[in-house]
Amino acid sequence: MSITETQIKMALSHVNDPDLGKSLVELGMIENIKIDGKKVSFDLVLTTIACPMKKMMKDQCIEAIHEYVDHEAEVEVNLTARQMKQPTQEEMFPGVKNVILVASGKGGVGKSTVAANLAVALSKTGASVGLVDADIYGPSVPIMFDMKDAEIYGTERDGKSWMIPTERYGIKLMSIGFLVDPKKALAWRGSMVSNALKQMLTETLWDEIDYLVVDMPPGTGDIQLTISQLLPHSCAIIVSTPQQVALADVVRGVELFQNDKINIPVLGFVENMSYFTPAELPDNKYYIFGKNGCRKLAEEMNIPLLGEIPLVQAIAESGDNGHPVSLLEAENTIEGKAFEQLAQNTIREICKLQK
Repeated sequence: MSITETQIKMALSHVNDPDLGKSLVELGMIENIKIDGKKVSFDLVLTTIACPMKKMMKDQCIEAIHEYVDHEAEVEVNLTARQMKQPTQEEMFPGVKNVILVASGKGGVGKSTVAANLAVALSKTGASVGLVDADIYGPSVPIMFDMKDAEIYGTERDGKSWMIPTERYGIKLMSIGFLVDPKKALAWRGSMVSNALKQMLTETLWDEIDYLVVDMPPGTGDIQLTISQLLPHSCAIIVSTPQQVALADVVRGVELFQNDKINIPVLGFVENMSYFTPAELPDNKYYIFGKNGCRKLAEEMNIPLLGEIPLVQAIAESGDNGHPVSLLEAENTIEGKAFEQLAQNTIREICKLQK
């Protein structure tokens, strides 16, 4: 009497996945059954080929066929893993039209200030804007938007749990600072940081927005790679100060985004603290950290210079007060004009990418 596929499935229905407690057949883990006389082969499809229980399950499959079908059967079990379809950026961020990564090769160059004020300046053009504070060890959004006591709530949609971003000045905001105790240091290892960022980025319900600005952590390490790989269809802005020591890190930042595994277009550079202008002498410019550092590098690398942000007291004070300086009428201040120009140049470069 010949062996049938039905007999094989019935026998394998006695073998359970040790973690899920259901039979391999019920879980759809048995595929490509082939029978040639007493020779039986099939695929045992695992969630990962590194499954620690794979040998045990393989042996149990062979024993089940010998016990329930034919003890003389020659059984070949092919261990494989199903290639899981990775969600697209559109699936992870439904309704988000453009993602702008604001990055820096090193800390202390004012990246978060630029990100916050860029978000505000973009919003003032009439666009809908979201801002993600992904600087996990030094979240700035709670302070810069006066949201230190903000709470994040959740909702269910399409069978999935989502976090609802809070809102301030018409901008949707999400920060790791909203989710942890601000008085306690985050003693997290790299994998914990990456997982927290993935959850914050992919489980926030943004709805329809034109620009999602992501304030990246400084540097060019694992965390930056994780974010960049999560957002493959984004574009990047790199912030620096004019000094040579800062510009050297800009080059490394460009190399990160232009890496074959990342390949994210760099919209341009922003030179922060470009020059000092005292409030009582608004027409004077003092180049404390050097002159035209980013401009020269931009020309050398054929990357646009999107903006030159002055070093003025009002920018620092407005950030500390939770009222970004870009909220003021641009024509009244040099800093307002600088961020307005940055927003316009950013939009222009994004339009070029889309042509």
